[in-house]
Order: sequence, then C-alpha cells, then structure tokens
Amino acid sequence: MTNKSSRKSIVANFGLLSAELENRLSTDNPPAPQQPAAPARVGAGVIGAAHRAIDDIKSERDRLKALVEAGGGAIRELDPSKIDPSPFPDRLPDDDASDFETFRNSIRSEGQKVPIQVRKSPSSPERYQVIYGHRRLQAARDLGIPVKAIEVEISDVELVIAQGIENADRQDLTWIERALFAQRMDDAGVKPRDIKAALSIDDPELARMRAVYRAVPVDIIEAIGRAAKVGRPRWADFAKAFSEQPDLHEELRKALSSASEKRVGSDQKFLAALNALKPAAPIQRAGKTITGAAGETLGSLLRTSKDIRISAHTPAGAEFLSFIEAELPALAKRFASERSKI
Repeated sequence: MTNKSSRKSIVANFGLLSAELENRLSTDNPPAPQQPAAPARVGAGVIGAAHRAIDDIKSERDRLKALVEAGGGAIRELDPSKIDPSPFPDRLPDDDASDFETFRNSIRSEGQKVPIQVRKSPSSPERYQVIYGHRRLQAARDLGIPVKAIEVEISDVELVIAQGIENADRQDLTWIERALFAQRMDDAGVKPRDIKAALSIDDPELARMRAVYRAVPVDIIEAIGRAAKVGRPRWADFAKAFSEQPDLHEELRKALSSASEKRVGSDQKFLAALNALKPAAPIQRAGKTITGAAGETLGSLLRTSKDIRISAHTPAGAEFLSFIEAELPALAKRFASERSKI
C-alpha cells in the first residue's frame, strides 16, 4: 500500500518547481551598477546568470528524479501476465533481437536488480500498467518468473512525465523515439515547460521535434522503426520532403510495405521511404548520332515530345550547328509552305 508521500502529485511538484525556476530566472539578473560597467563585466554577469540557470535546471531535475524514483511503496513481486503496457509507449520495435536476448539472459543469470514501476489499471482494479520498465517486464514474462515492481498512484499526465524523466537518462533511445514520446506528452496535455524538463531539451529542440511529428503521421514513423543511425537532421529532411510531396505518399507506403516484406532493418526502411519521396530523375538517352557525307561524326540528336536537342561532338559539328541556326528562317518558311498545301 502506498504511503501519503507517494500520493503527492508529480505534476504538481513539477509545475511548482518549473514556476519557481522561471521566476528565479526572471529576477536573477544582477542589479544595474551605479557606474557604467565595462563590457567584460556585463558579459560575466550574463554568463553567471546562465550558469545559475543551468544549476537550477540540474537541481530541479535531481529533485524530480528523486520523487519519481522513490515510488513511495515497497518492492513487490507481481505476475507479469497481470501487467499491461503503458498507454504511452516510449519505444519502437527493435531491429536486432540479439540485444534483447542478451538483456534477458543477464536477468536469467543475475536476477532483476532494478524494479519496474507500475500503477493500478484505470479500467481494471485487478490489473496494472507499466510506468517504466517494459523490457524488464518482457524478460520476466519470457522467463516465466515474477517481476519486481513498485506500485504508485499516478494519473495519465503524471505517468508520461515520470516516463520522460526516466527516459532522459537512457542513451539507447533514438532521436525519433524521443520525439514520439514528446508528441505523446503533447497530446496528453503536458505543458511545454514540463516536456522540456522531462526530456532535458530546450525550446529549439522541442520545436524541431514538433516539426517532424506534426508533419509525418505516426503510422509512417512506426512503420520505419527506431532508425538508430538516423538523427535529427535527416528526420527533418524527411519531414520536409513528406510535406512537399503529397502525391508520393502512396509510393512511400508501398516502399515501406516492400521493405517490411524483405525484413530489412529500420535504417534501410528509412532510406527506402526517403527515396520514395524523391522525384524520379528524367531518363537520359544517348540520342541519335549525326554523321556527315563521309561518315564523320558531327554530333547527336535527342528528341522528346516537346523539344529537339542537337549536340556538337567535333569542330565540324560546331560548324553544323551554326549552319542549322542560319537555315532556320528558311526552314520555317518552307514548313509553312508545305502545310498550306495540305
């Protein structure tokens, strides 16, 4: 049974701390000096304020982490079959099952060292939902052993913030997984300042994440997968291409379907999807060779439905181009005369 401290709202604490931080940052500038300050001293004051802001952010996150990690309850052993995933997943499917197999084998040989965190399921009092620790839960389920867990009372909004705090220290999440989790916090109504603090990102990075997940549908991102080798710049390029090429969206989905059938990795799926958004380059044809009376090469002729192109390959060919240019007015008159006879 959770104690009273565990029932404290993470969101309330998070909001109070964020508000306190904003207030401190707004009033933390040093007072104006009586005498004009040297430019170097002004710069030092700005740098000092920035350092204090960084220290405040670190202190805020340390307190939030302590609140989340405390959990407020004793470690219990639960039946994994009674625990459901979080309604806000923070991972995309792994490409390489061997990594998870290594993780599972470590739990098999050494046991589960770190408990997962759960809450009572809002829809079923006999079941639980994971706050974080999905891989540990899956490993316990595969091994047929109870999973060690701490139960807390937490709302949906509090849950995504708690996951975000825990995720911020995980180095294995890819950029797009973090962006998707930011989207889920956004959709859950979490305030931007709390999203930024939970994921340790700033305003520009949140804006970049939003530019991607607001342009690219979730089902497309999920079909691509984790894409561990694809960082923010390439996802930004992908989102831009997706927005600018709506007529190619169906081709993109076909490319992803084909890549899935071939069981290629998520990095390759990303490339397949990006290539599907690139307009096809015009087909280059060699053209018809133009030769002189003695069989010498003058150039080549390439004709499409809308134009005709003659290229010179030799000095004689260049002279031939000048000849054609000079003859064009006469050719046009001859053409008009021939048409009038039809």
